[in-house]
This record gives sequence, C-alpha cells and structure tokens, in this order.
Amino acid sequence: MSAGSPTPTSGCTLAVDGDLWLVDPVDAEGLDDSLAEEGEVRGVVVLLDRHERDAARLARRHDVSVHLPVWMTGLASDLDAPVEPIRTELADTGYRLQRVLDTPFWKEAALVSDETLLVPEALGTAAYYRTETERLGVHPMLRAFPPRRLRGLAPDRVLLGHGKGIATDASDALAEALRRSRRRAPQLYARTVRSLLSW
Repeated sequence: MSAGSPTPTSGCTLAVDGDLWLVDPVDAEGLDDSLAEEGEVRGVVVLLDRHERDAARLARRHDVSVHLPVWMTGLASDLDAPVEPIRTELADTGYRLQRVLDTPFWKEAALVSDETLLVPEALGTAAYYRTETERLGVHPMLRAFPPRRLRGLAPDRVLLGHGKGIATDASDALAEALRRSRRRAPQLYARTVRSLLSW
C-alpha cells in the first residue's frame, strides 16, 4: 500500500495495491493522463460535504462509484453517479473512516490506516493554514476549537487536501497543530491580514 499523492489541482490520490482512489478531487486538464501513469481508478471518495463538485463526473468517466460516509445524509441525492456508503472502512483498502466534524455547517471525515492519516479540510500545510513556525495547521475557521476526534492518532504520514503532505515526524506535527491551535490563532490571523494588505 502506498500512501498517496496530491492530484494536479486539489484533493488527494490514494494508491492501494495498484488501485487509485480519488479523494475530494477537482477535475482539471491533464488529470486523466496523470492518473493513467499511476494506475487504474477504483473509486471516487467524498469526505467533506461541500466537496462533491466534480466527484460524479469523474466517477462516470472512470466507470466507478462515488463513496460517501454513510452519515453524510442528503449528499447522495445530489450526485449523478452510482453511490456506495462507507460505514467503517473504504472497501477493502485498509483505510478506516474517522469522523472529524459533524455539525449542520460542516461535515468532514478522514481516512486512517496503520501508517497514514488523510484529512481533506480541517488540517493543511497551505500558507493560509500555518503560522511561520508551524509545519501543519488547523483550518482558520476551526482554530478556536480544533477537532478533538483527531487527537491521539499517531500516523507516520499525513495527507492533505490543502498543501503538501507530511512524511517525517507526522505524529508530532499533528499533536502540536492540535495542541497549539488556539494559542497561535492570533498569529495566523495577523499574518493573513498582513498578506492581504501587501497585495
């Protein structure tokens, strides 16, 4: 099982025993050519309730199903493609479903294996997620109340929908991001304001 890689735009591609799983993908020119070099698409996965965007189109194009957490009710009816619910594990991949947030405004799940954590939105390494001293940051809107359900996980790798994944000391980066999220929020917001003013 290989950990995965970012797709050419957004989202992540999981490679599991030669099969590819497109997680919260965005369709883009050249995407299919890039995927063909890696393997065969086995399925499309939506882990954030507002990331259904191109899922159905890619699923139809690759003749596969869209896989959704079973508790994300209402999302399946918006998709013009076959849908399969994820209850505890994504098919036979070894990736378990982990609920991250389940509110009326934000429903997000993660995928967890023995070595890897994949988080589509709540965590990121993109500049707008991190202070200057952080390797991994909590989403700006979640800084005050970082997702508790990710605490205690100790992955070797963290894959992300926003930014490059972390392959070294990932469990330490995750623990620190969650532990210091609230305290470092003012630094992140100040950095964001400075960045906007410098445009």
